[in-house]
Amino acid sequence: MESIVHSALQGLYAITPDTRDSAWLLPRVEAVLQGGASLVQYRSKSPDAALRLQQAGAIQQLCRRHAALFIINDDLALASHLGADGIHLGRHDAELQQARHHLGKTAIIGASCYNQYALAHQAARAGANYLALGALFTSRSKPDVVHATPALVTGRPALGLPYAIIGGIDADNAAQAWACGTEMLAVIGGLFMATDPGAAARAILAARRPQAQAPHGI
Repeated sequence: MESIVHSALQGLYAITPDTRDSAWLLPRVEAVLQGGASLVQYRSKSPDAALRLQQAGAIQQLCRRHAALFIINDDLALASHLGADGIHLGRHDAELQQARHHLGKTAIIGASCYNQYALAHQAARAGANYLALGALFTSRSKPDVVHATPALVTGRPALGLPYAIIGGIDADNAAQAWACGTEMLAVIGGLFMATDPGAAARAILAARRPQAQAPHGI
């Protein structure tokens, strides 16, 4: 099962921007999926539980239609209710082992490690399926986030898990991000704020070169 999960954690990882406008969001999610995204993470901090359920359920259906993985950010109850493929946790989110208990052994659990190798080791020991490092570039979604330099990303510990790199990635700098060696690029604004999200997705994937595939993951 582990090798199957690892093989699925590759390519473009789309993360939705936080918006109440479902009519704006959902067509962009579909365009990004049509452009080749392998995973979509629904991220919303809205206090409106009904809105989160509606948006997440619609995005889950789009992911199923395009054979992509559907991940929910932070919200363990929502992930459990919908039977999402997995959850992504930050430093202050639900603990990884708690998420595993509620979602089961087949759930995909990702962990934000920011620019700290210690957090990567900790998450790997706790049973994470993938690790996220960033921000690689200045992030439009989180302008005050900590930065992970290209050297830090390239030198990340080989823990037998796929890595996702996040932070300010778009079609213009995707080649530089892939060159750091990573299994996934996690992108928010570079996809959803693009004039053509589908074209942006294709361009980011096209920027990947064989030498950008690192030996750290699978």
